[in-house]
Amino acid sequence: MKVIHTKDKNFKAEFDALLSRGAMDLKEAGKIVGGLLEEIKTDKNAAVKRHILKFDKWEAKSDSDLEIPPALMKKSYDELDNDLKNALHKAYERIFAFHEKQLPKSWLTYEDNGIVLGQKISAADRAGLYIPGGKAAYPSSLLMNAIPAIAAGVKEITVCTPAPNNELNSLLLAAMHLCGVKKAFKIGGASAIGAMAYGTESIPKVDVITGPGNIFVATAKKMVFGEVNIDMIAGPSEIGILADKSANPKYLAIDLLSQAEHDEMASSILITTDKAAAENTLKEINAYLPTLLRRKIASASVENRGAIIVAEDMDEAISLMNKIAPEHLEIVTQNPFDLLPKIKHAGAIFMGSFTPEPIGDYIAGPNHTLPTGGTAKFFSPLNVEHFMKKSSIIYMSKEGVKEIGESCALLANAEGLGAHEESVRVRLKDLK
Repeated sequence: MKVIHTKDKNFKAEFDALLSRGAMDLKEAGKIVGGLLEEIKTDKNAAVKRHILKFDKWEAKSDSDLEIPPALMKKSYDELDNDLKNALHKAYERIFAFHEKQLPKSWLTYEDNGIVLGQKISAADRAGLYIPGGKAAYPSSLLMNAIPAIAAGVKEITVCTPAPNNELNSLLLAAMHLCGVKKAFKIGGASAIGAMAYGTESIPKVDVITGPGNIFVATAKKMVFGEVNIDMIAGPSEIGILADKSANPKYLAIDLLSQAEHDEMASSILITTDKAAAENTLKEINAYLPTLLRRKIASASVENRGAIIVAEDMDEAISLMNKIAPEHLEIVTQNPFDLLPKIKHAGAIFMGSFTPEPIGDYIAGPNHTLPTGGTAKFFSPLNVEHFMKKSSIIYMSKEGVKEIGESCALLANAEGLGAHEESVRVRLKDLK
């Protein structure tokens, strides 16, 4: 893992490389994904079965083979170790409590002239959740995607998850049961996104699709946006850490590695004002790496996508971190809340030495589906509003039309829309 100083001659080039970490060749992936989506749109279940055989290496002989029976979810839940079951329930309760607080409210305002304006909040009818598989199974992602939908009031939730070699993670199945999932299917990748976006004989068409995935999933979500709503285009996981001399290098090292072990493309970036902290953290990283189960993945990540930056002062460190706009940001300083007002861009912010990023991944309560690759500058974490929509409410009284109708007619006239103008004026004439 490289250590660079902001005063180094090549610092700008090194830092610019970090800023481009989220670049994904969606155009190239789009050539493959476009074909897959078209097959799903045209051949529906038949295409789903072909894609399962090709990518997940098992044969779905009938439509029912695509489904994950609720009875299997319940069996997995019932057989779960009690401690793990209790942990799952604790996570559910905390995540639900947090997202319930996010619920927006409908409202009406009444003007003196009788005009009523307002906003009506409604849940989407159907949500599609994509839960990745592949290198790891993520029951936590099921909780983080299903619970906001449940809190929002979505009545129909569909889950798609890959089942390589027709095998499923039992904890994921248990989490589905806990969340009350009734419709789940063994299909992954771009094919799953297409199936939920367009619908097949078995998989219902949904209104919104959420959930993380690889470049093909991200590309598919981008391509079906408009047919359905989506949460965001997410890339590889990442962490940024701001630290001063008070930080424990052992904590910093393992927190950086907690993201590096996700994926070779994950990014782990430490910015510190203390040279000794930088050097000691690097030593701890090298000591930890051989002990990790996923050491090959973590090693590739920190070597190719990680960095430790030594800044002149904390203001410079914060400025650099705001440019990075990390998915996860840890503030590991003596007084972390003093820095919070200066943080402009981050998906989730973890405050203090005893708030490691994995706490947010599993059990703290806030969502772990977060914007990556610098998109925290304009995207928000997954939340209940991704599963809701707003309708505007307008009621015009006679007095209200008299008061603002002429201005409306003039604006319509200025845009050359005669019928718009007349629809107001015909009412103004009747009110004279």
